Amino acid sequence: MHLTANHRVAILLHEGIKGTHGKTGLAYLRYGQASIVAVIDAQCAGESLKEVAGIPKDIPIVSSVQAALAYDPDVLLIGIAPSGGILPDAWLEEVKQGVTTGLSVANGLHTPLKPYFDSLQPQQWIWDIRKEPSGLGIGLAKARSLACHRILTVGTDMSVGKMSTSLECHAAAQKQGIKSKFLGTGQGGIMISGEGIALDAIRVDFAAGAVEKMVLEAGNDYDVLWIEGQGSLLHPGSTATLPLIRGSQPTGLILVHRAGQTHIRQDSHVAIPPLPEVISLYDSVASVAGATDKVKVKAIALNTFHLDTTAAQNAIETVKDMTGLPCTDVVRFGGDYLLDYLF
Repeated sequence: MHLTANHRVAILLHEGIKGTHGKTGLAYLRYGQASIVAVIDAQCAGESLKEVAGIPKDIPIVSSVQAALAYDPDVLLIGIAPSGGILPDAWLEEVKQGVTTGLSVANGLHTPLKPYFDSLQPQQWIWDIRKEPSGLGIGLAKARSLACHRILTVGTDMSVGKMSTSLECHAAAQKQGIKSKFLGTGQGGIMISGEGIALDAIRVDFAAGAVEKMVLEAGNDYDVLWIEGQGSLLHPGSTATLPLIRGSQPTGLILVHRAGQTHIRQDSHVAIPPLPEVISLYDSVASVAGATDKVKVKAIALNTFHLDTTAAQNAIETVKDMTGLPCTDVVRFGGDYLLDYLF
């Protein structure tokens, strides 16, 4: 199951454009391959997508699934992740209305939607993305035997731009003619690429093994793999980063950080150490997770979305001076600059 350029997608983003739970939908707006015909967010209906989200696309924002039907979608993409992974009743009713009218559903929630629908039309489908793959085992550090470069994005916090960084660098590599592949490890990355593993749906004992299996399946066909990062070693609620390191056996890391952020956003009492200390932490952990060689943070991807251009450039120069590493905002300025430092 995957979305193609032939699909016409409406993205359900209620309270997600200006809120904190719309990362999946906003990422698909930036990087998705399908034609997006409408965004559904009652809070922002009628406003400009560029003005409210900084995404320069002329896509209408409407108030409901019913209103989106006027733009003739064939897929409803659930682009929000409410607390607990469960849609509020009113929003679930909207999804049911959409399915009744013939829409298929791409669902990134923890809660599967397929059980809500007993019968579908022949052309309809429900894609519940967060499922554990079959045939998993424990990780055994086998990916270190691959000849390809394996670049993993790691972060100082959750939701700082690890997926975007991987996608931008992948696109830059492809432009240079490099045989490159992006490996999705979360619902957004899977929706965009059409494949991958939903790491947070996999039992912890098999998480590193699942990453390893995915990397081994792709490693002999590409010169570089960009592994989408999840979570952060600094976040007290994150369990995803270590199995990604162990399973992918990276040849290099990109550290992703939001400019000026000093504390974990969901836990203001948890400070983010100075970046040189964070780099040392990731270097150490990656180098004792089964790899045969020293693994290092090779570059910094700085999220400067909240800054104007001058302030962003100043922040980038400050991080370069502080860390001695190449740094840029790959979303704002492109990923080409970092490639020379990664391989």
